[in-house]
Amino acid sequence: MLGMLAAIFEPPSTKDFVFDCFFGGKIFGIDMCFNFVTTLVLATMVVFILLFVFAFARPKVIPGKFQALMEMGLGFVREQIALPMLGQEADKYMAFLATLFFFILVGNFFEVVPLVNFSANSRVAYPLVMALIVWVTYNVAGIRKHGFLGYLKFTCIIAAAPGWLRYTLLMVIEFISNIIIRPITLTVRLAANFIAGHFLLSIFFLGNVFFLKDGPKTWALLAVSAPLALILVAFEIFVALLQAFIFAMLTASYIGGVLAEEH
Repeated sequence: MLGMLAAIFEPPSTKDFVFDCFFGGKIFGIDMCFNFVTTLVLATMVVFILLFVFAFARPKVIPGKFQALMEMGLGFVREQIALPMLGQEADKYMAFLATLFFFILVGNFFEVVPLVNFSANSRVAYPLVMALIVWVTYNVAGIRKHGFLGYLKFTCIIAAAPGWLRYTLLMVIEFISNIIIRPITLTVRLAANFIAGHFLLSIFFLGNVFFLKDGPKTWALLAVSAPLALILVAFEIFVALLQAFIFAMLTASYIGGVLAEEH
């Protein structure tokens, strides 16, 4: 039985993340490729825009169900992310944080959409672009608050540390962790979760297809694999929400940190 499974069942691989171009060409000397992942990014953008257009193009004093749902989502971002991390500066950065949260959330949900089952956020390039936007935003906010040299001092120098550590090892560690590592960790955290999620969902759903086709001797195994696949879908929905929240929360935390009066 195990030999047969190994011979017939084809597990998901890294090839699942490589897509041929629908069409492409050179633009300003740069090779461009419009493929499935690019389509997902555009679809994410379109869905994101339509959510807000349908909810708030003609807002009502007594909101309908969809407007109320979107207002609840914005309220969640403000109350649970912006205000705790930014305080009085919350409303200034609310649009930025809400954009990140909902854009990432929509992109994440494509992982569990039937016939799509893939999130563009599982490709490192897209989380990296968002992480770099965050990096620029909180560094610019810090420089505006403290000045360039003041920001470097604020970010890299721990005043309470002993002098021989303050300007040597700790200064280097603080610079690396605050200036270099943050966009990398933001990128890896989001991408890795959806790479892993794609593999898990693929294994279980491909396994269900295999058990169906190889039946009736393997149909009994569906009693285990099918419920587990549904549980994994529910878990992936939770992860989609969680990762959008974590990305926006860390962004607010970084901005709030550089706007503080003391390190």
